[in-house]
Amino acid sequence: MSYISVKEASEKWGITERVVRQYCADGRIPGAFITGKTWNIPDTAEKPGRKPRRRKTPEDLPGRLTMEKENGISGGIYHKVQIELTYNSNHMEGSRLTHDQTRYIFETNTIDAPDGSLNVDDILETVNHFRCIDLIIDQAKRPLTEALIKQLHLVLKSGTTDSRKSWFAVGAYKRLANEVGGRETTAPEDVPKKMKELLSDYKKREAVTFEDLLEFHYRFELIHPFQDGNGRVGRLILFKECLRNGIVPFIIEDDMKLYYYRGLHEWRNEQGYLRDTCLAAQDRFKIYLDYYGVKY
Repeated sequence: MSYISVKEASEKWGITERVVRQYCADGRIPGAFITGKTWNIPDTAEKPGRKPRRRKTPEDLPGRLTMEKENGISGGIYHKVQIELTYNSNHMEGSRLTHDQTRYIFETNTIDAPDGSLNVDDILETVNHFRCIDLIIDQAKRPLTEALIKQLHLVLKSGTTDSRKSWFAVGAYKRLANEVGGRETTAPEDVPKKMKELLSDYKKREAVTFEDLLEFHYRFELIHPFQDGNGRVGRLILFKECLRNGIVPFIIEDDMKLYYYRGLHEWRNEQGYLRDTCLAAQDRFKIYLDYYGVKY
């Protein structure tokens, strides 16, 4: 093999001799070696490409969530949201998985059950909820649509026992009447109309406020458009719309659920119950944002 000097490589590649020496010292020219103070460079060596510039870490929450999701970063705010939102939202609806089990599934894609058997639906809906969170992050800046709402339900309930029931509509509106907290909800035949009215009213708002989101959430839960999974889909929508409208999102944690349910029940008479509960949850989420250096 023939070798060329630093000067010759400099002329060949159109760069300074100093840069060529630095490439050699950094090991970026395969086969180059030093004799005394002289670098010997293979004459077949090609000019090293530029190192990709390190991207600045996004400081806003949607940007940070997207970056951490796409790069598989562990231990950040994306990791935190996946575990906390999934555990708390599923637990409110009766999931028996512990916080540690939820975290373990997310981190390892396996399950540890030292204390007995686990419900397969609890596991499936946990994994599916992780996928729902990815979906709302991907769609964070896009307007809320009926198609996205149905897609969230489809992802959440796919593969579950409910999905194998002939009368259960996965990713579609309910076919049978249901109640929530002992209260009547919208009749199945009226759901499509009520949902279109809800979304139409919501889209008319030029600047969405925190109270607007709570009003939307109350009306969504009152319609209860799906046979099951309404609470989780509703809270996923809340999180997404907070991201889209520059509002600090929040997670209703286990010790807040009774206040949250009361707030929904009393919304038409007293909005302060739900507002105060969600503001308290928002304050907790701000602690996460401060820890991870995310601006709000």
